[in-house]
Amino acid sequence: MIIPSIDIMNGKAVQLVQGEKMALQAPEDPIALAKQFGVTGEVAVIDLDAAMGQGDNRDLIKTLCRHAPCRVGGGIRSLEAASDWLNAGAVKVILGTKAEPAILSQLPRDRVMAAVDMRGGKVAVEGWKTVQETAGLTRMIELRDWVGGFLVTNIDIEGTMGGFDTAAVAPILDAAATVKLTMAGGITTAQQIAELDKMGVDAQVGMALYTGKLTIADCLAAMMISDRADGLWPTVVVDSNHQALGLVYSNGESLRAALAEGAGIYHSRSRGGLWRKGETSGARQKLLRIAMDCDRDALQFTVQQLGDGFCHLGTASCFEADFDSHGGISALAQRIDRAMQADDQQSYTQRLLTEPGLLNAKIQEEGGELAMANSVQEIVAETADVLYFAAVKLAQQHIPWSAVWDELNSRARKLARRGGDRKATS
Repeated sequence: MIIPSIDIMNGKAVQLVQGEKMALQAPEDPIALAKQFGVTGEVAVIDLDAAMGQGDNRDLIKTLCRHAPCRVGGGIRSLEAASDWLNAGAVKVILGTKAEPAILSQLPRDRVMAAVDMRGGKVAVEGWKTVQETAGLTRMIELRDWVGGFLVTNIDIEGTMGGFDTAAVAPILDAAATVKLTMAGGITTAQQIAELDKMGVDAQVGMALYTGKLTIADCLAAMMISDRADGLWPTVVVDSNHQALGLVYSNGESLRAALAEGAGIYHSRSRGGLWRKGETSGARQKLLRIAMDCDRDALQFTVQQLGDGFCHLGTASCFEADFDSHGGISALAQRIDRAMQADDQQSYTQRLLTEPGLLNAKIQEEGGELAMANSVQEIVAETADVLYFAAVKLAQQHIPWSAVWDELNSRARKLARRGGDRKATS
């Protein structure tokens, strides 16, 4: 998989050559980059100022963590600092200088990576300013029982665009053993990324993306395979609640267009060429996520469906019977959306939205009734009531359910837990 890198210095996304010479400053705002890169998965965010001991970009990076799944590194040199980042929403933290068992053992292993940065095969620390006598492979062997991933950077070729030798990865993989490996430094072609992916290795890329030598779409396309005569990739389309909407097909051209335009764009088997979903019907799609399956022969597009629905029949899903009977939150949101748009004076949803104070009163009332419910039937019925009124509250403010799931997922990633005691009442 490709891991785009956002290296931050003085609040800007930059790229350095061999960790020293400024090569470029990205014209895009780091937040815009995080949103763009986060569509296809995790993003590496490195605080260069913190790594070099010349300040930090903490507030900015905390914001990035709200817009993309971020691996955060740079200047994390204590248990408290690592824990703070995990509590701030980082999906993983990357420790370099202080990647030591005494600290690593107190952190969740699957969310910790050790940065092994090498000059001439030796470990470089403190923002790559100090080269130790320890060999990089030796350090990996020492740490592999304590971390869930390694980020290995060849400083000698970092930012040089000089190419990458995939054959040199074999001994690094041996040192990593069963620990997931991410390589960085000198990666310049989609084919190199595809070769690494076949080895089970992620590729962290910065300079090649910023200079336009690589695009994420081309990298994804290089990793994909197809057993179809036409070379297409089956693409499962789901909404933000992971409800299946339909099955379509993609190729390299449509993948590039989808990422460039941030929309649901596929390959039309009947007409050939690009199919921009909703171009004529108005049922357009905002692209939220793209994921590859484990065999790299199918894609999943997560979209926000606009207009009348996904299916050409005007229904929310091509699997409409299943969507209505088991659609859960997705089906509820669709029904409320239709009720909001309908001119129906008898609609209770319309009444909730227009009668001052009614919605808030019902939320309070139904919450109390759920608290008092005892039987299975009562609990189910009262929970349904609470969910309905909560869904209307969200729809009233144009907030998608995915925002609620994101909030719950963010809380689940925190190490610090709230006490959860009852609030004092007057």
